[in-house]
Amino acid sequence: MNKVVKLMVIMTLFSILLNAEENNSTTETNSTATNMEQNTTIIKEDKSKKHLAEQIAKEKKFAKEQRFYQGDEYDLSSHEVDSDSLDSIEVIEPEYDFSMDHVYD
Repeated sequence: MNKVVKLMVIMTLFSILLNAEENNSTTETNSTATNMEQNTTIIKEDKSKKHLAEQIAKEKKFAKEQRFYQGDEYDLSSHEVDSDSLDSIEVIEPEYDFSMDHVYD
């Protein structure tokens, strides 16, 4: 009978230790999951900040290009051609007798 009692005590202590270990691992898993969620939100925030910075850079580039394409800031009057000087240029008539027959001979 003494052996049975000792065996029961040992089994009870062993089961208590196993339950305590499972509780610790569950707590660690929960804290790890919470940390992972926090890391995920931090990563998402970092990605959104990076994406926002890229979009701002694209908008600045677009604004700069639009200023160039609209040409409001540029004075190109010095490069204009005088229409009176065009009258003195001889008009070259195109030759419409283009033939490729000699190439295939």
